Amino acid sequence: MDLTPYRMGPDDPDLPGILSLIQTAFAYMDGRIDPPSSMYQLTLESLSNQAETAEIWAIGRPPKACAFLTPKADSLYLGKLAVAPESRGQGLARRLVGLAEERARALRLPRIELQTRIELTENHTAFAAMRFQEIGRTTHTGYDRPTSITFSKAV
Repeated sequence: MDLTPYRMGPDDPDLPGILSLIQTAFAYMDGRIDPPSSMYQLTLESLSNQAETAEIWAIGRPPKACAFLTPKADSLYLGKLAVAPESRGQGLARRLVGLAEERARALRLPRIELQTRIELTENHTAFAAMRFQEIGRTTHTGYDRPTSITFSKAV
């Protein structure tokens, strides 16, 4: 498998593969997180819009890993970081985080940020190992407790 990340366009024929990858990679969250994952709102149209207005990066054809990169005023937001279950442990997430760092520098943004759910403690450990630091907690609408943790990494 070629491990070179590639940027997807809004009409990329691999977009259905990205949708399937995210659904498969995030399936373990069902019953663990509340509220349910935002992956359930993803459609091919929303993926096309993401690719047009921001960035979708993938590794492998069909995609084995992906990440969404969205420039914000003072950071690059890293979202939907997903690795296919059979491809975990090969450094694909680290490769995509490294790409996010490169893109942030190219866009002259000082850091990358991401969010993960409170319940997904293994994600907290993985991001800490990649030198992310917790900078805040947020609450989904309708909840009276924090539901997500925001992590940041200077680039």
